Amino acid sequence: MSSSRLNSMVRRRLSLELSLLALLAFAAAPLSRAQSSGQQTPQSPQGQQPASGQQQQQEQTAPDSGGPTGDNGVIALPKKPDADEAPPPAPAEPKFKNPEGMPNTSIRVEVPEVTVDVGVLLEKTHQFVPGLKPTNFRVYEDGVEQKIEGFKRTQAPITCLILMEYAARGFAFRIDALNSAWAFTQQLQPQDYVAMMTFDLNTHIVTDFTQDKRQIMQGIQMLGNEVFMPAAFQETDVFDALNESLDRLSRIDGQKYILLVASGIDSMSKLTLDQILKRVKASSGVTIFTISTGGLLLAETEGRPGMMSGMRDLTYMQAENQMKTFSDLTGGMHFEPRFVGELPDDMRAINANIRAKYQLVYHPSNAKQDGTLRKIHVELVDDEGQPLRMQDQKHKQLKYDLQYRDSYKAKQEVE
Repeated sequence: MSSSRLNSMVRRRLSLELSLLALLAFAAAPLSRAQSSGQQTPQSPQGQQPASGQQQQQEQTAPDSGGPTGDNGVIALPKKPDADEAPPPAPAEPKFKNPEGMPNTSIRVEVPEVTVDVGVLLEKTHQFVPGLKPTNFRVYEDGVEQKIEGFKRTQAPITCLILMEYAARGFAFRIDALNSAWAFTQQLQPQDYVAMMTFDLNTHIVTDFTQDKRQIMQGIQMLGNEVFMPAAFQETDVFDALNESLDRLSRIDGQKYILLVASGIDSMSKLTLDQILKRVKASSGVTIFTISTGGLLLAETEGRPGMMSGMRDLTYMQAENQMKTFSDLTGGMHFEPRFVGELPDDMRAINANIRAKYQLVYHPSNAKQDGTLRKIHVELVDDEGQPLRMQDQKHKQLKYDLQYRDSYKAKQEVE
């Protein structure tokens, strides 16, 4: 290689090295000026250095074609609320201020509910009619149809008071009463609660409420041992005795029953017939079944000549009508047996009526709590809304009776 070519290569290499040194000196100048003036690079909010990618993005130069550079100037960011600055409170709810002298009051609205127990029995055999549906029943209150909202068939234990006339009117009446009470006791179930009370001029508790029917039978046997002995009084105050029975049953919750076995004659009660009928209507949850005694004796002596005989017949006719009224007002049944052989069938009919019923529940359209007496009417209809017709296997039409309480007293609103 010639010396001239060698010198040219050396000069070219030296020129390149000088250019690199100048370039490095030029790049280091701004950094040295920043350090000498005491400035520091910006830090992140946590005091850390920004990432290398961020530095490269900040150091981007403007594009050759113009346009915005990497630094777009000041950006207006929304101010973050301070932690101590709470949002303005919501407006206070308006408060009702009672007039001066008036205390705070609260209002409670009660929706009245009426429960109607309906027994459907064949008229001839007193057999309960099963298999009916809610659509077969129509309930009216004061002539206005009500919507039935609850329906079920009940079969529950009973709570019953046997109220029996036992006076010196005649041993035939006492024998009929004891036979009726005995026949009823034979059909009691182990879960039933039964008590027995007798009356003449006064009332006498024979057996308090018990589930042991043997105690009732012992009480009947005790009275039977004295049946031919003279009784204390001939007078019978049936109105007062029934009123006292209703008082005793009012302390017991649920549905209650009274089996009234008597001639129905009232001698000198403090209550009148109108008063006891009003009390019977107002009694809630009590159904009265009545059995008139002395049927055979009255049948044999009815229509005898003489004014006194006619007065006696009229007295017993009125007494029997009173007994029937007690049962009709409460949805019960009335019987007038003449022979002992009739009693088992009569008692089975009473048991069927007590134990097997349809329970209907509705909210009266008249929701006023005014203490008024409301009349109830129940009827049976078929699927087309026509009166329900029943037939036996031979397609013979069967008549039936509906047993239910035909009225109730609305609650009195408390003023």
